[in-house]
Amino acid sequence: MELIGVRVELPSHQPIVLLRETASPNRVLPIFIGPPEATAIALALDGVETPRPMTHDLIKTLLDNLGASVDKIVVSDLVDSTFYAVLHLTAGGSALEISSRPSDAIALAVRVDAPIYAEEAVLDQAGQHQIDADQSEDSEAVVDEFRQFLDSVNPDDFAS
Repeated sequence: MELIGVRVELPSHQPIVLLRETASPNRVLPIFIGPPEATAIALALDGVETPRPMTHDLIKTLLDNLGASVDKIVVSDLVDSTFYAVLHLTAGGSALEISSRPSDAIALAVRVDAPIYAEEAVLDQAGQHQIDADQSEDSEAVVDEFRQFLDSVNPDDFAS
């Protein structure tokens, strides 16, 4: 899967992350996520370093210091409109699979440059045929609106 980016769905103003199949039929998998996770993904995509590490930066640092690696993430299931993901890690020579929210898995994958996959059953259930980018002036408006949100948000707003 290719991470297209994070968008805001109108009229609800709910952030979604968009993944696209890299092979035919190039379906797009939209996953609704929370604003903090959308910010975490967008900041990583833009290469923004925050003054203090965000949660996903901390996880990356922990994995690096423990000698563990993220081999891939997989959007593994869709149950009652809720997506599930699995982190595939290698630590101490052992393969590990850790359950995760897709948004957290994607935020981490962006930081460690890990490949993103989706199970075929998930794509069959929720994958949408790609919309031609030229069709959508609304798409540009949505991106602009999300960028305005990102410009107004401060990483410290998400500190606990």
